[in-house]
Amino acid sequence: MKQAKVAIHEREYSFSKRWIEYCQENSIPYEIVNCYDSDIISQLRSSGCNVLLWHWNHTSAEDVLVAKHVLKGAEMLGMTVFPNVETFWSFDDKVSQKYILEAVDAPLVPCKVFLSKESALDWINTVAKFPQVFKLSKGAASKNVRLVRNQSQAKTFVKQAFGSGFKPMGRYIRDLGAVFERSSWQKRLNLLSKVKKIPKAIYDSYLIDKRMGRESGYIYFQEFIPENKFDTRITVIHGKYAFGFTRNVRKNDFRASGSGSIDYSLDRIDMRCVEIGITVARKLKVQSIAFDFVFDEKQTPLIIEVSYGFDPRAIPKCTGFWDAELNWHQRKFYAEDFIIAGIIEQLRSYELGVS
Repeated sequence: MKQAKVAIHEREYSFSKRWIEYCQENSIPYEIVNCYDSDIISQLRSSGCNVLLWHWNHTSAEDVLVAKHVLKGAEMLGMTVFPNVETFWSFDDKVSQKYILEAVDAPLVPCKVFLSKESALDWINTVAKFPQVFKLSKGAASKNVRLVRNQSQAKTFVKQAFGSGFKPMGRYIRDLGAVFERSSWQKRLNLLSKVKKIPKAIYDSYLIDKRMGRESGYIYFQEFIPENKFDTRITVIHGKYAFGFTRNVRKNDFRASGSGSIDYSLDRIDMRCVEIGITVARKLKVQSIAFDFVFDEKQTPLIIEVSYGFDPRAIPKCTGFWDAELNWHQRKFYAEDFIIAGIIEQLRSYELGVS
């Protein structure tokens, strides 16, 4: 049987660091590649690699521009890739998530997408109940998410959506300032210690705004689900492994994503979220997916949005994981190990002709 040889695109604060360690620990041949190179497909073709791993990031202008194309190209070479098309298809695209999750009957928080000013205004004037949550299709960590309290505010967003539009990353500086204002003095000092990286983050945001253009020609509203003091993040890898934690809502805010206030207590995790996560992940046939859940007035778990990727630095504090049968395994683990092991298992299954 042909041995796996893995090509890894290396990036700071990504899965790549642990992937490299996993290959070294398990004597798996690997090669560091630069997926930004113009001749990357030629490099991959001649490398002898049959796996490509790239934890690409929606806040990198370069990643946004070429990641999907390079990964699809690698698949066309016959390589097994992470993330594959099914996995990255709806990444940082809430409009896509709406239709895909509805198609598999996932319990999604009700949302509306309007493609004309007239249809949006008609809904606002005749049907909508407020508050609603306005979101751009792009953005994570609660960027581009606003609470719309009444018809007047909703109409203002509609006017801009079908007029000048919105910058996908345009709220970065204001969001950074808000985080600083809400933080304790210790957290402020921690933020200031990273000040050297702020200019690059702002520049990356500027490049994405410049390269991707303004978000316009549509508007997305999601029903506001009140009285949630935290949300629940459940991540599922290869439909086999699930782990999670809860994130406290920001002070004087309604958003939990990006708060950094994580609670790893198992007693705060509703097992229905775990079960839903595994079921939906299998229906979507994705390699990795993180679900954000809240609960409605009947305490029914509902999905806010999803993402294929996540910050691996938050995972080691999880005390264990669930398997596909919801059995609990209390031990330290690396989510990155689950990803790469599953990819190699998939590669070997293909070689054996196992579906």
